[in-house]
Formats: sequence, C-alpha cells, structure tokens
Amino acid sequence: RSWNRSNRTSQIPSRRYPIILRERLTPSGAVSLLKILVSWLRDFVTIDVGIQALADALTAHGFEVSSIDPPPTTENKTSQEDAVLDLEITTNRPDCLSIFGIAREVSTIFKTPLRLPPAETISKEHSTCPIQLTIENTELCPHYTASAAEVTVGPSPDWLAARLEATGIRPINNIVDITNYVMTELGHPMHAFDLECLDGQPLHVRRARTKEKLKTLDGVQRSLAEDMLVIADDSTPQAIAGVIGGASSEVSTTTKRVAFESAYFLPVSIRRTSKQLPVSTDASYRFERGADINAPVTAMHRAQELMSSIGAGHTIGKTIDHYPSPQQKSVIRLRLARINRILGVTIDKPFVSDVLERLGFGVELLPALDTQWRISVPSFRVDVKLEIDLIEEVVRHYGYDRLPATFPQLVRPPAPLSNELQRQRLLRRILTASGCFEAITYGFIDQSIAMRFVTDKNDLASMANPLSEKAAVLRPSLVPGLIDALIRNRRRE
Repeated sequence: RSWNRSNRTSQIPSRRYPIILRERLTPSGAVSLLKILVSWLRDFVTIDVGIQALADALTAHGFEVSSIDPPPTTENKTSQEDAVLDLEITTNRPDCLSIFGIAREVSTIFKTPLRLPPAETISKEHSTCPIQLTIENTELCPHYTASAAEVTVGPSPDWLAARLEATGIRPINNIVDITNYVMTELGHPMHAFDLECLDGQPLHVRRARTKEKLKTLDGVQRSLAEDMLVIADDSTPQAIAGVIGGASSEVSTTTKRVAFESAYFLPVSIRRTSKQLPVSTDASYRFERGADINAPVTAMHRAQELMSSIGAGHTIGKTIDHYPSPQQKSVIRLRLARINRILGVTIDKPFVSDVLERLGFGVELLPALDTQWRISVPSFRVDVKLEIDLIEEVVRHYGYDRLPATFPQLVRPPAPLSNELQRQRLLRRILTASGCFEAITYGFIDQSIAMRFVTDKNDLASMANPLSEKAAVLRPSLVPGLIDALIRNRRRE
C-alpha cells in the first residue's frame, strides 16, 4: 500500500469522456482500477455469497479488490446486497476491463452458469443501410462494423444512468450513454456520429492527410500526423480512430439520425496516436491493450437492443460488417504431465477441462493420448500464447495457497568456485576479520565535489540527463563517496 497511486492524466473533461480507468504502480507493474457494480454483475452470473466473500474470492484469483464502496442511492432499491468493487486489473488482462469479463471469472470461481447479455435479434439483412463504408487501411483496422438509426435524443432511464454513475461515468444523453454502457458491460468501445453532419453520409477509415486538423470533443483543435488513423466523411476527418470523436459530428439534442461505430483497431497504432496527441480516453486505453477482434458485431447488436428497449430509437437497414480476413483461433497443446510437473501437485483431468471451458477456451481431449488436450484460445484472451499461460489459468483457479512449498531437487551439484572468486572471498574474510568495513557507493556525484579531484572541468564525464544535481558526473575518485558514507553513518550513530 506504500506504492504510488495516481489518476491517469487526460485532457478530456469529465462532462464528455470521463476517465474511469486509472493506473496504479505496484511491485508487479501497472494495474488498472475498475469499478464494478455487484447488482450489474448479477445480470450475468448468480452470486450466492456475500459482498466480502465475493471480494476475497476475486482477490485470491488474481483480481485484487482494493476497496468496497456503497452503491449510489437510487429509487429502484433491491433486496439483494449491493456494492461497488474497486478492482485492480493487471495490464495483460484487457478482457476483464468489463462487467461481463469479471462475470466470466466469477462463474468459473463459483461454478455457476454464465448468462449472455441480450442482443438485437431482428433481421434486416435485406434492407439498405444509408451508410457507405470504405476501409482504406485494413492493416490498422481489420474489422469495422457500422449501422444507422433514427433516434430521439434525451435523458437516459434512471436505472441506466445510475449504473453508469456507479462505475464512474457521468450520464450525457441516451445515445452517448448507450455507447458507454456497452463499453462498460462488454469491454468494447463504441462511438456515435450525427449522421446528418457527415458530408455525403459516408464513413472512410483512412490515414490522416498532410496538414489535416480536427477539433475534438474536448474543444481542442488538433493537428494530425500522417500515420494516424481517422474516420472521415467525404471532406474532413470526423474522429481519431479508437481515441476520440470530433466536435462537428457530436450527438446533441437536435440529432435525428446517428451512425454507430464498433470496430477493432491495431493496438500499436492507437497507443502511438494517443501518445502523440497526447490524449487518453477509456476507448484508447482498451484498444491499446488489445480488444477482442471478434467483438464489434456483438457490441453493435447489444447497443441496438438497448436503444430499442429504452425507446431511444430504431435501427435503419442492415448492419454493415467489414471483416475480410477473419482471425483464426490459435491452438495450443496442453499436457497433464507438464501441469503436474510445473505445479508439483497432481491435478485431475476433469478439473482442467472444466476450468478452461468456463473461461471460454475450446477444450478437446486427444483420445489417443488421453492426458493431452488441444486448446483453442478465444479471441478475447490476447494474453494467452503458450502452454505455460494455460497452466497459469489452471493454477489460478486451483489455488496458489494449495500448492506445497518445496525446494527443487538438485539434478547435479553446483559448479565449484573459480580461483578468482575464491581469492576474492578469502581477501574479504581477512579484511573483515582485521576490522575493515566494505563500502559500496554511488558511481555518480555532485559536480562541485568532483572538481576538487581534477584540474580541468573537461576531465569530468558528465551525465546528459542526470536524475539530480547530486548525481551529475562520474566520480573521479572513491574518496567523496567514502566520506559521504562516513558522514551519514556517524550522524546516525
């Protein structure tokens, strides 16, 4: 708890794009702090334990709950216990930056069924969509989904606004709130354009052109570099892909028709753009770490269902889905013998299959071998590449506390020390026995002190970017460091 904790910097005011994800530095690296409303979690998984027991279980399985807060006061009170959990999500788990992602983990922990979110089921494949879509760079945007809708912009229902507020998002209007709701629930960012504000009503996914500029939703006029991906109409950019939308096509109370965007963008491109601008949003944070390339259609159908259920509008025509090269699932061989050797315990085959299936992996037991599986990795698990990654998933749900503490067996005795190391150890023991002290001091010192040991300033080796003035130059002698060590120790007795 002594590590630094700070909010992520952003130039986006909370009125439009609130930052609900914060980074915290821990001994194992940076983690994201995500707010989860327990009653929202219950939409997807049955939770038969108390809030504290749920928090303890999540912490034990790799998602530390740093705090438990009471839910915001709402008119729709329920008899079930509710709370807001502040979860620490490590940066290698972008699939858990959502309510549904955490629900999948809870389902695996407590072995309860996982319920899918409702989605639009009305087929409009034979009707025409008013949006014309052109993808000029499929490398940076391999999957793009768009749809149009006639809408009535207004306040969101109380239940939807309350859920967003509980997770740290300020409600704006029903259309913008739908995109934020889907992002929080499913983990996939979306964007909505005012369709009437697009020149020609097309969407072009392309790189920015020389000297192009865009006034973004935060009111800042931004100069775009040619390596940045933008969403444009026939004349000008209307959004910086995966980062932030443009002010000219913002959804407002006068908006009658909108274009919904749900896409996958290459993580390295979004991270580079976000750093160059600089601006960071919830969308860019997720895309940088690796979104699910197969999620755009699911997110779009969920947004359409929400729009219909709250009476905010209805879809016009079919949904455009541009996915020319569908990603194939990677397959990893998993061996029971290797699991047992790595963990030092015997794991049952049914346990391995059950855990991985509940986590969304495709599991096929090889009949010829009987102790090996062919595991298909789902597209949302961008962190799983090797067999050892699958073993980590198994041990997380088996329980680290159940692993015995044993020393590894030595296959061969350690190599003998070299003659040089033996002489150094002998010399150290002799000097220590004679009353000497070993001193290890810093290699860099203050320039004013170093000048006392040289005749010319040019004889000093200076740091180009020193951490402080007290470590500006390479020491020309051991004496300053020894004196400083002596002074510090004497002052502290």
